[in-house]
Amino acid sequence: MDMVMRLINEKPVVIFSKSSCCMSYTIQTLICSFGANPTVYELDQMSNGQLIERALLQQGCQPSVPAVFIGQRLVGGANQVMSLNLQNELGPLLVNAGAIWIWKKK
Repeated sequence: MDMVMRLINEKPVVIFSKSSCCMSYTIQTLICSFGANPTVYELDQMSNGQLIERALLQQGCQPSVPAVFIGQRLVGGANQVMSLNLQNELGPLLVNAGAIWIWKKK
């Protein structure tokens, strides 16, 4: 848990991902479409990736990737991020976290 907290500290948007996960890529693309620049950690390319993945599972991330943190808070996985987007809540969340400056509701 401490390892995860260190990685998300002082970053507005952090995504834990695996390079082979298409949903992780989709979520990264969605967040980037708002103009945000998320910090992405590819767990399968990190020497301590398995430890981080276990910590994410212990935090309730099922499946472990994508795991999205906005404003140092766990938002959830792909389903939760997509739901926030459909409810027009993802943009304001990114603004409040300082990931983007402005957001215009579509």
